[in-house]
Amino acid sequence: MLKKNSWLLWGAALFIAWNCLLLLFLWSRPPSSSSSSSSLTAQVIRLAQDAETELERQKELLHQIYLYSGALWGRRRNRGARITPKPSSPPPQIDVDLVLPVLVLACDRSTVRRCLDKIFLYRPSAQRFPVIVSQDCGHAETARVIASYGDAVVHIRQPDLGDIPVPAEHRKFQGYYKIARHYRWALGQIFRSFRYRAVIVVEDDLEIAPDFFEYFQAALPLLLADRSLWCVSAWNDNGKEQMVDVSQAELLYRTDFFPGLGWLLLAELWDELEPKWPRAFWDDWMRQPEQRRDRSCIRPEISRTMTFGRKGVSHGQFFDQYLKFIKLNDRFVPFTQLNLSYLKKEEYERSFLSKVYAAPEVKVEELQGNRRRELGTVRLQYSGRDSFKAFAKALGLMDDLKSGVPRAGYRGIVSFVYRGRRVYLAPPADWTGYDPSWS
Repeated sequence: MLKKNSWLLWGAALFIAWNCLLLLFLWSRPPSSSSSSSSLTAQVIRLAQDAETELERQKELLHQIYLYSGALWGRRRNRGARITPKPSSPPPQIDVDLVLPVLVLACDRSTVRRCLDKIFLYRPSAQRFPVIVSQDCGHAETARVIASYGDAVVHIRQPDLGDIPVPAEHRKFQGYYKIARHYRWALGQIFRSFRYRAVIVVEDDLEIAPDFFEYFQAALPLLLADRSLWCVSAWNDNGKEQMVDVSQAELLYRTDFFPGLGWLLLAELWDELEPKWPRAFWDDWMRQPEQRRDRSCIRPEISRTMTFGRKGVSHGQFFDQYLKFIKLNDRFVPFTQLNLSYLKKEEYERSFLSKVYAAPEVKVEELQGNRRRELGTVRLQYSGRDSFKAFAKALGLMDDLKSGVPRAGYRGIVSFVYRGRRVYLAPPADWTGYDPSWS
């Protein structure tokens, strides 16, 4: 408050000093040599008008000083109220003019309404986050649901609805070929026709969290600045409620596994991927070393999406065992007010790896028996593919690997909560890289 008052006193002093000088100047002017009283009268009137104009200008100056001091005080007060992991380093600033559209990929689920209703409920700005629904399949009821939103959505339709020639052994996978075709067409529309610089991709069976937009808005500057990142995802593959720390809804990670299920990419990445886009199984293709190129994604401790689409081309694969238990975050985290620079590659590896390998090592039987609780955070070390899969299955993690990368893993490390304590399932500290033959 003292600093605000000093601004006001300085402004008032400037105002008084200027006007004293002005009056002194007017009183000290020599009398006019003209003998004409009308000329003298005109000069006096002109001087009075000049003085009045100057007084108004000074009044406005004082008003601007007051406003500036108030705004400055408000900014300082708000800055002091922010929760920042590293207050010495200011959070990255987002380009406020960058429009970030949401692309909803739809097919034949009229329940797309559930997805869209939550998007419109939580969306902070229609201008900043326009909604584009790309529909495949030509399903009439789904089209009517989308049309019911009127001008609130841009409804585009994938024009090629025919079957795709596939190898005989892939006949049952026709749906995966159509999904890949739809993705290619829809992303082409976003980046080639609409010419957006980035997009959030959502499928029609996803429900979003209250801070979904806040999360992506805050993570976008990281994606723009850090070339070791290639996506931001709203999904934690091991995000079942008993396996996450609900008290740390603000916690984010780097992961080498492409999560999908609500994700953000830049136009530059599409420039790279579009020429070689696969005919099918696009998400597993993204997880291959040739596409990932040692880049990572950002993912949350607690998922910002959940899927309600048990029925689909995957016939409910993983849904009953994993997906329906994923915890959807229900607490708004002001990510744009937090400092996320700890997620930059060098800083993250310094802090995360030291934390993992400083944790005491335990055996899987000790974890299952809930022993050695006094150790707090612990590490369970695996030595190869088989031991990883055995430990993951024993502890309730997803145990599949894609090109050697575990779900939600970073440098082979999977972080999760087991019986209320943090556990790192990790390779030895001298880990040298993924083995693509692990599957």
